[in-house]
Amino acid sequence: MTNNNTGHWNTGNWNTGHRNTGFSNTGHCNTGYRNTGDRNTGNRNTGDCNTGNRNTGNWNTADNHTGCFNTIDPEKAYYFNTLIDKSEWSRAPKPNWLYKPSPTTWVSPLEMTLIEKEAYPSYKTTKGYLRVNDLKEEWRKAYESATEEEVQMVRDLPGFDYEVFEEITGLDIRPDTKEDCSGKTVMIDGVEYVLNRKEDF
Repeated sequence: MTNNNTGHWNTGNWNTGHRNTGFSNTGHCNTGYRNTGDRNTGNRNTGDCNTGNRNTGNWNTADNHTGCFNTIDPEKAYYFNTLIDKSEWSRAPKPNWLYKPSPTTWVSPLEMTLIEKEAYPSYKTTKGYLRVNDLKEEWRKAYESATEEEVQMVRDLPGFDYEVFEEITGLDIRPDTKEDCSGKTVMIDGVEYVLNRKEDF
């Protein structure tokens, strides 16, 4: 039995394309899982015609490629726009909050707004629909759940770049830098005070 499909001839669940035999595919003719491309027999591909996994390119029999017609797994990949050994990236610890932001959320009919029901009438068949989230808001919520140690784990990732991270997530996670205000003056109740650092006393 198949459930929650918006396409046709699907034998898996949560497919929005056609002729999928896996699960959670948004493309067509996939036999793997979670593919957004077409005609993939691997899993989590956004490209087409891949028999490997997690490819964004096409016709790959290996894994993790953004190019086409590759049969071997790459030793290096780009992280934060820098070419780095994949083994180094794999060894680096990554905090859970990085995995919390989600581009979409499955919404049941009870949670859908009237506007959403009018825009996506197929919810009656699929028992809900995939709501597209504001990713910057998703990142903000994930960041608020993180401890300082978990934020530092991100800063310590191989090739980490503050500007690249902020461009993608909208988050500036630079460590707080407190300005040295010693020697400056402040007026309180008409009295002028000179600020000093604690260690000056």
